[in-house]
Amino acid sequence: MTNAAEQEVVGKARRARAAAAALASASSAAKDAALKAVAEALASHVSDILKANAADVESATKGGCPAAFVDRLLLNEKRIREMADGIGDVIALADPVGQVIDGWKRPNGLEIRKVRVPLGVVGIIYESRPNVTADAAALCLKAGNAVILRGGSEALESNKALVRVIRSALASAGLPEDAVQLVETTDRAAAQQMMKLNGLIDVLIPRGGAGLIRSVIENATVPVIETGVGNCHVYVDSAADLGMAQEIAFNAKCQRPGVCNAMETLLVHQGVAQEFLPAMSERLMQAGVEIRGCERTRKLVPAAKRATEEDWGTEYLGLILAVKVVDSLDEAIAHINRYGTMHSEAIITKDYDAARRFCEQVDAAAVYVNASTRFTDGYQYGLGAEIGISTQKLHARGPMGLEELTTYKWVVFGDGQVRT
Repeated sequence: MTNAAEQEVVGKARRARAAAAALASASSAAKDAALKAVAEALASHVSDILKANAADVESATKGGCPAAFVDRLLLNEKRIREMADGIGDVIALADPVGQVIDGWKRPNGLEIRKVRVPLGVVGIIYESRPNVTADAAALCLKAGNAVILRGGSEALESNKALVRVIRSALASAGLPEDAVQLVETTDRAAAQQMMKLNGLIDVLIPRGGAGLIRSVIENATVPVIETGVGNCHVYVDSAADLGMAQEIAFNAKCQRPGVCNAMETLLVHQGVAQEFLPAMSERLMQAGVEIRGCERTRKLVPAAKRATEEDWGTEYLGLILAVKVVDSLDEAIAHINRYGTMHSEAIITKDYDAARRFCEQVDAAAVYVNASTRFTDGYQYGLGAEIGISTQKLHARGPMGLEELTTYKWVVFGDGQVRT
């Protein structure tokens, strides 16, 4: 890394650390007022943001980036309005900082309290979705944290425009603008530097593809919350309402295929495969989906390509779908637990016992009965927005909202007690 890049990363981390100390004691009213100013500033600077985003989209398009990638990068008036609305939703949520999670009094008179507090400085390393910039800033600020953002180079101009707006709004509202930092260097080693800033960054959250997440997990000395890779399944049970199953499967795959909660594998019980798969596949193929199926699938859907072992474990993030006919619920659960990424899994069934077993035995952050995996989203869950979707098991799991951006401390009140 060049000295200039290193100085930028470390300098911004230090300024974020100082800002975090001020934010930790900021009142709920002050944080909400600042977030309101941010939402209003986003709405009033739409043209500037779109101009910056257009430059990023043009570069990505000329560079031959896939359509799904460009879609994740693209901003329009609707998406910016949704960013502002999402901040409004965050404002409406209860401030978790200072919440007494639990408390009791000991026989010796000590009053023990478990109190929610900010994490401190949150580092976020992400790729091509500039909406993450606004969501992350809003959630971190509401939870009393400073945030250091390191987006992908393909979204740099968009992120710079967004962060300029956010920082200016914070300053106007009386909170430290240094609470939101953007690493602007395109030097790839900047992310490596963030991974080693123990004492300045309290936790790292990677958002992006499998390669990015693996790199952070393998190289970071700062604590990491693993997020995002979504090899998600929909299983159509023998007791499914097939009309419902078709609508859910189509939505899970086609509503927005380039995101982590989209369906990547469709599992169908052999008892309904002949009735369900031909029509379902035809509808999917008419929408541009390429089917890669097992041998039993290909007998029912001759246009399907042969699925390989690699297909069962792939997050396509595009219009490709792996399809497998299974003999039983047990086989479906075993397949999901082998190839899934512990993100989002769904069963379509009218059988209560099958639904119960699926929910109990499938190892995932979110499990659905008769609903699309596309609902795994902080906004859809009523969290206001999300910082990411955790697929690990420690500290946080699933969509991460305000509470997941806090930790706790023990506060003990005494009256002169000493230990004997």
